[in-house]
Amino acid sequence: MPRTKGDHEARRRDVSEAVWRVLAAHGFGGLTMRAVAAELSATTGLLTHYFPAKRDLVAHALDLLAQRSASRPRRAAEGGLAAVRAALLDILPLTAEATDSNRIWVSSWDTALADPAVSSDYARMYGQSRDKLRDLVAAAQGLGELPGGDPARIAAGAQAFVLGLVVQALFDPAGFPPARQIELLDDYLERLASPPLQL
Repeated sequence: MPRTKGDHEARRRDVSEAVWRVLAAHGFGGLTMRAVAAELSATTGLLTHYFPAKRDLVAHALDLLAQRSASRPRRAAEGGLAAVRAALLDILPLTAEATDSNRIWVSSWDTALADPAVSSDYARMYGQSRDKLRDLVAAAQGLGELPGGDPARIAAGAQAFVLGLVVQALFDPAGFPPARQIELLDDYLERLASPPLQL
């Protein structure tokens, strides 16, 4: 009996889930045909039907990571500084799912840096994230909740701060549990909202 399109799509979803589990457990460094096949209890021959080469598997993993990140639920906030805070909280590894996602992102940086096309995609993605943050900063400035200044520069600083906090939390989860991450972010935002000192 021939396989239906539905069977193929279901199998592809199974393969994608297996790729995600391997990434969550081992990062991009551990992403191999053999590891995904073992996770599926299948042969590497079956995987070559979906990914003829390792590069295809990595490309699929990067797409999967971007899709999961884009579809992740976001915190709701009306606007102003609360919206800036919500956007930054959404980046932090505050839950098991967010920790897995961040671990995979960080492990993908080496892969991205080694491939100019992927590196360019990542630069564009981080740039788009900064642009969204810039618009939230500008709105908070308009409400008087943040002092004046170049909103793009403030957004770049906030993104750099929160990504640095992500890395510290991944490497030292005991030292940077969720409550401390939130506390450090709130300290940062409090300083950001304070008027600059007049010299």
